[in-house]
Amino acid sequence: MKSAWVERDAKAAVDHFDRAGIDAALALRIYSTRLLGRVPKLVLHGGGNTSLKTTAHDLLGEEVAVLCVKGSGWDMATIEPAGMPAVRLAPARSLRARAALSDDEMVRVLRALLIDPQAPSPSVETLLHAFLPAKVVDHTHATAVLSLIDQPNSAELCAEVYGGRLGFVPYIMPGFALAKSATEVFDKNPKVEGLILDKHGIFTFGEDAREAYERMIEMVTLAETRLAKNHKTIASAKLPQPIAPVHDVAPILRGACTLHDAFGEGAHKRLILDFRTGDAIMAYVNGRELSRYAGAGVITPDHAIRTKNYPLIVPPPQAGQLDAFKTAARKAVQKFAADYQSYFERNKKRSPAAAMHDPLPRVALVPGLGLFGLGSSAKDARIAADIAEAAVEGIAGAEGIGRFTSISEADMFDIEYWPLELAKLGARKRLPLEDQVAVITGAGGAIGTATAQAFANAGAAVALLDLDAAAVTAVAKAIGGASMAIQCDVTDTASVRAAFERTVAAYGGVDIAVSNAGAAWQGKIGEVDEATLRASFELNFFAHQKVAQAAVKIMLAQGSGGCLLFNVSKQAVNPGANFGPYGLPKAATLFLVRQYALDYGADGIRANAVNADRVRSGLLTDDFVTQRAQARGVSEKDYMTGNLLQREVTAQDVAQAFLAQALALKTTADVTTVDGGNIAAALR
Repeated sequence: MKSAWVERDAKAAVDHFDRAGIDAALALRIYSTRLLGRVPKLVLHGGGNTSLKTTAHDLLGEEVAVLCVKGSGWDMATIEPAGMPAVRLAPARSLRARAALSDDEMVRVLRALLIDPQAPSPSVETLLHAFLPAKVVDHTHATAVLSLIDQPNSAELCAEVYGGRLGFVPYIMPGFALAKSATEVFDKNPKVEGLILDKHGIFTFGEDAREAYERMIEMVTLAETRLAKNHKTIASAKLPQPIAPVHDVAPILRGACTLHDAFGEGAHKRLILDFRTGDAIMAYVNGRELSRYAGAGVITPDHAIRTKNYPLIVPPPQAGQLDAFKTAARKAVQKFAADYQSYFERNKKRSPAAAMHDPLPRVALVPGLGLFGLGSSAKDARIAADIAEAAVEGIAGAEGIGRFTSISEADMFDIEYWPLELAKLGARKRLPLEDQVAVITGAGGAIGTATAQAFANAGAAVALLDLDAAAVTAVAKAIGGASMAIQCDVTDTASVRAAFERTVAAYGGVDIAVSNAGAAWQGKIGEVDEATLRASFELNFFAHQKVAQAAVKIMLAQGSGGCLLFNVSKQAVNPGANFGPYGLPKAATLFLVRQYALDYGADGIRANAVNADRVRSGLLTDDFVTQRAQARGVSEKDYMTGNLLQREVTAQDVAQAFLAQALALKTTADVTTVDGGNIAAALR
């Protein structure tokens, strides 16, 4: 591993933070913390912590010695000064004299010692930083170091690699007891440059930020060098061939990892999937002893709250044998859930107040294919996948020099259900669509954009399809988060299929399809040419069928229902003059909706439509408004507000109707009219 310290950048950081009143020592502390946090081989997703002993003025203006330490849950890669709350150092150090200190007491005391009472809670390892005398302390979960210490003979290996330069602390759960034990190890040899926390991570010390940082890089490099020495590769198992592609496997796996009716009848708990593969991952998941080393535990306790303590392992999915794979995957998930329940029952006395987490896996290993991270949101799935990739590297490294060994089951339970660790995840209100995937066509237009935003706001991961790549890319960028832009011609079967395959590869499946793309053709029906009528039917009818068909295939593979939503039009029931080329295929689409509701209701797949009218969009342009107003013999204003409510309907109004239908779990074959009120278009 190479040092990323650049003196020019360090000086720029000092200058930048000086303008905000931050002194040079803390500015460099933030700079080096970011250097550590930007390397996944060192820390991931809020892991690790750093500190600086300095002075600060309290709220009374008095200068006091403080420990600036990373706030709990802050991401080192992007940390700001606010993420390094200052704790009074002298009283924090005095706590070492206590024989015991409960977690609750520790949290209360540390908050009482904050210079700013409104600052974030300091790291659960604050006391360890405080008890050590070094001015600057860094702590990471470096993957190479974990490979070295996740061994039965970890102490001997560390002595071999570091030759006494680092103290060795046997595994103890983070908190007051670890802080005392680690400090006792340091006291026996105050010349050490850092500490190894067995099965946990590494600390390095320095008199300034650069010294602590570069010691960390050096110690990790020494571990990497040892791992490369006489390294043995994982022996591969023989797998059936050919292996099914990810777009066939993911919906089956996602469906197997669904808790049906978890939030009420028809309201399932689903998980979003994030797929990873590559040479290292394939060598790992194809290993002959996969169940042994993958099921042995986490590479560092810090990961348990994100991935649980072991992954789901399913059989290799052979192409052409997907029904057999579906059966096997469901059995594997059922066993995983039963084993997790037993694990909780065996250990719940260790945390009597704890409520069991859901029993679903957060990592799935698929021999022949790769791995999946699973989460209640796309972000959670990505984090789980990132950690799973780190576990692949860490465990493969450990197996390369010996035998991967984790902490005990009881220790894993203590971490997974530790309130202070769970606090890193933060309190979060469950959004109504947070674990669902929505595909929206015509997403570059006004109604599509509004619908995509509404579904994203409700928590869904959204795949945005449109023929105009630039427009849909701009929409996805504006929405941000779990949104992806896909160029797609909905009149082309191959293009639609490819778009859905990309969606499945990104998120694991599809739960909602909003078939919104359309365009309007005008003309008297007795005079319109056949090419115009066929073009309208291709986009305004057959494209809806292509989208729905692709979605239903995935929904059936998942086995957890779904929702088809169609943008029809009031033209389907209340045709306008010279508008037949548009109204006829829309009328056919209205019956298409009902046919899907009829044919797939027993599979839990709902089909509903929105009949909107006079919505300014790419379809109803200003010029088109002028033409339709003339056809009706009214002014443009009267045309747009010519409804019972005398209000103009917007794209956002249509989007809210689609969202309401997506949330109406016991409604199918419904047509919701969004037109401000038009009795002629009202359905019986």
